[in-house]
Amino acid sequence: MRELRYNPLTGQWIMVSAVRKKRPWRPKNFCPFCPGSEETGFGWEVLLLPNRFPMLDFKAEKPQNEGFYKKAGAIGQCSVIVETPEHNLRDLDELSPEQMVKVVELWKSVTMELKDNPHVAYLAIFRNKGEEIGVSLTHPHGQLYALPFIPLKVRLKIENSRKHYKRFNECLFCRILEEEMKGERVIYENESFVLFMPFYANWPFEVHIYPKCHIQWLTQLNKEEIEDLADVLRVATATLNALFDRQMPYVMNIFQAPFKGQYNFYHLHIEFYPMLRDKDKLKYAAGIEMGTWEFTYDGIPEENAQKLREACKKVKEMLGARGECFTP
Repeated sequence: MRELRYNPLTGQWIMVSAVRKKRPWRPKNFCPFCPGSEETGFGWEVLLLPNRFPMLDFKAEKPQNEGFYKKAGAIGQCSVIVETPEHNLRDLDELSPEQMVKVVELWKSVTMELKDNPHVAYLAIFRNKGEEIGVSLTHPHGQLYALPFIPLKVRLKIENSRKHYKRFNECLFCRILEEEMKGERVIYENESFVLFMPFYANWPFEVHIYPKCHIQWLTQLNKEEIEDLADVLRVATATLNALFDRQMPYVMNIFQAPFKGQYNFYHLHIEFYPMLRDKDKLKYAAGIEMGTWEFTYDGIPEENAQKLREACKKVKEMLGARGECFTP
């Protein structure tokens, strides 16, 4: 059974899939993403694989609606993005610059492919890292969900950026970037992208990546910008991992514009939600966060941004980064 169930209180669709219960949980002696497995074969550098236990499927049947509650078909695609043949690499910063470029190019090509699919309203590309997040397989990989609806968080961002554009005739994201470039929370920049902790961070060491040019989709990036995006992603993950001298668990999300409609007021961006507030202390999304979706911030964002800048300086030369760590 696979279907979407609508929550009339929040306007959200809940993805329901019985097949998800069957997915493997951290197998010790076998990795389905390593070269030579039944799914992967040999001779590849990055790989897009169908998720064997998907929430969404283009062949999903449309359920019957009866009574008050509304259902819809779980139409869409769930895929795994295998980022390297090497099993023991721990994060994106351990990929070579060339390999990281290949990952970004795959993101761009799959965006181009799915953008023309009439069943896809929104493409969510994301990455989960660490046991604390609940990662079931440790081989370096990301995921994508090609959704038949626009998620609530994205709808809120669109609505607020549309209102700002109508009132001030400017992109809200461009304005945020202008404000952040004043220096208190910027961590790193290269020719095309800026890495910063936002003024309104939810997580103790949350960081965002904004392109300096006003674009809506990965498909609009040229060769130089793809290389710069690969660069800033390696710096971002290396900085997070150097912060406490241990691997940082996190969730990464790429926010593009939806595929249906005009969104000239919207702006491509990437957000990282790191799960540690100290070396051995997790930041839990507990009562107030889960109950109201309103976050508390223990500390001062500007002080944590300074810690991230110091960590960035430690890793910049090691990575051969293209840009500069920010000095206010």
